[in-house]
Amino acid sequence: MDALLKVVQTINGYLSDYILIFMLVACGLYFTIRTRFVQVRCFGEGLRGVFGNFSLNGGKQEVGMSSFQALTTAIAAQVGTGNIVGACGAILTGGPGAIFWMWIIAFFGMATVYAEAVLAQQTRIVEKDGTVQGGPVYYIQTAFKGGFGKALATFFSVATILALGFMGTMVQANSIGESCYNAFGIPTWIVGAALCVFAAIIFIGGASRIASVTEKLVPVMATLYLVGGIVLLIMRASYVPEAIGLIFKYAFHPEAIIGGGFGYAIKTAISQGAKRGLFSNEAGMGSTPHAHAMANVKRPHDQGVVAMVSVFIDTFVVLTMTALVVISTLYTADGVLATGAAEGVGKTNMAQLAFGSVFGESLGGAFVAICLLFFAFSTILSWNLFGKLNVEYLFGKKAVLPYMIIAIIFMFLGSLLSNNLVWELADMFNQLMVVPNVLALLALSGMIINELKDATKK
Repeated sequence: MDALLKVVQTINGYLSDYILIFMLVACGLYFTIRTRFVQVRCFGEGLRGVFGNFSLNGGKQEVGMSSFQALTTAIAAQVGTGNIVGACGAILTGGPGAIFWMWIIAFFGMATVYAEAVLAQQTRIVEKDGTVQGGPVYYIQTAFKGGFGKALATFFSVATILALGFMGTMVQANSIGESCYNAFGIPTWIVGAALCVFAAIIFIGGASRIASVTEKLVPVMATLYLVGGIVLLIMRASYVPEAIGLIFKYAFHPEAIIGGGFGYAIKTAISQGAKRGLFSNEAGMGSTPHAHAMANVKRPHDQGVVAMVSVFIDTFVVLTMTALVVISTLYTADGVLATGAAEGVGKTNMAQLAFGSVFGESLGGAFVAICLLFFAFSTILSWNLFGKLNVEYLFGKKAVLPYMIIAIIFMFLGSLLSNNLVWELADMFNQLMVVPNVLALLALSGMIINELKDATKK
């Protein structure tokens, strides 16, 4: 495993430090300019689309999902361990300044996710039985005809199945298992077994059951976490301005906390922000278009503006809350990381230490474990659905049951395996998904811009 870990880390180094940063920033910047800052101009419209359709019981749809169900399914995929463990890992490796670069990635990513959702709607297929087939594989083949398009779509599907259906569920289960063990002393294998049972019950119900669960689970879990974070920040109010200042300070002078030369430090801060930003909000990765393709809306633009809100909630609300909590407790004057790395502090227990420093070790650890359980479990549900759609695309419906069984096995293994290896494997396949997805977005940019122009005229 040590040898495999080194190989995967080397691959991820090239992907995140060079290819990933360039493609994500270039794609987000391109669509920001081409759409004339759609994430700013149409943000209010997106909020109205979200809260105007707010419901904890949208009911079963004849075709696909309601717009709100599609949104919560997308948010369930986005708001997971990346918002807690991933954010902590970015801060621990890249310094508090990594959060600033995650904000930058997310701002431009809002334009990217608009493009993804619009194309997912424009290229989706509704079968006679009401089943909706949609996602990047369909707009990849629309962008690139013939064998090349088929090859790109197949590459994307395989990467998605591995990244989300298998490796991704391992990451989520791993984080749940470790946090529950740290908080309650429950063996990780027991946690993993329980997750497999509950997940299997929901998986059997298909997309409609997953939508029904996420529309209830996502608002509740987000509210619980934000309320706990707000209470902590009120108790640490005098340190919040300093925490915000550290994010901006170390965004441009990371060497002061990471060590080494400026070039190495700034590259580390930016690459951590890009890599963890992708894992958190998934804009440009091609995962959430599977959910947005299922939304029942009048026009693709309507789901595009709603999709932008999901990135905003994920990064600028939930992830930022984690960052302020961790930095205001661990990196300010009396924090254990204020003077450098402390022994025993890792990305999996960092948030628990932060909450525990204010709420008490037991209560803080339990609170984070419960929140992480909800976050990660909802992500498992959505990612499994996205993986299933790609299994159907490649192999047909007959392959769904074997896929489900393998996914559950991987989930259980994830609760047992090395944390670093699991995260690195998930990162690698996540990043590989970006390449064909972004190429298709850029190739079909004309369709996206025309949809935006028509919608804004109306």
